[in-house]
Amino acid sequence: MLIKRWLPFSLIVVFISLLPINQASAHCDTLDGPVVMAAKTALEKGDITPVLKWVSTDDEDIIKAAFDKTVTVRSQSKEAMELADMYFFETLVRIHRASEGAPYLGLQPANSTSPIIQLTDKAIESGAVDELKNALLQKLSRKLVTDFEATKNASKNADNSVQAGRHFVKQYVEFTHFVEAVHELLDNTSNESIHADHTNH
Repeated sequence: MLIKRWLPFSLIVVFISLLPINQASAHCDTLDGPVVMAAKTALEKGDITPVLKWVSTDDEDIIKAAFDKTVTVRSQSKEAMELADMYFFETLVRIHRASEGAPYLGLQPANSTSPIIQLTDKAIESGAVDELKNALLQKLSRKLVTDFEATKNASKNADNSVQAGRHFVKQYVEFTHFVEAVHELLDNTSNESIHADHTNH
């Protein structure tokens, strides 16, 4: 069915359209992201434990070896510490991203994380989700209303000409697919949560 074939792409569109950023990007590769922050904590404490959650069991040995080398070198001088720390950050982030199937494009500057992810981290740290929820709901609401109005207006002239009819069909398809994709996404998430709850009990 056409809609089903189109759905995976539509889900990507939904995610992008909901985010108040210019491009979709992860933040695990930023210098102030959670992976690097965990690495800094580990180096300060001399304990690798905080970073191991960011890598798979198969990659633990690589990270442990990199950590040991870094700890040894960083004690030599301030310059050595800066170089060694950066080596460890890059190694950790590269391996973490590889485990997600994502390319490593180098460490990104601090404060380059998208606003929505900053809100996400803030919500987790504070334990309050209202600000994040409102940001997402406002974005979704604007998108839904804008697309609805465009489709409604196009429908008024749909029978005036072939060109107007095709414009309406284009708006209609985009709007209905957007709605279906959001609904499908929320439905799947809800079902997965219910299944997980049953599994845990």
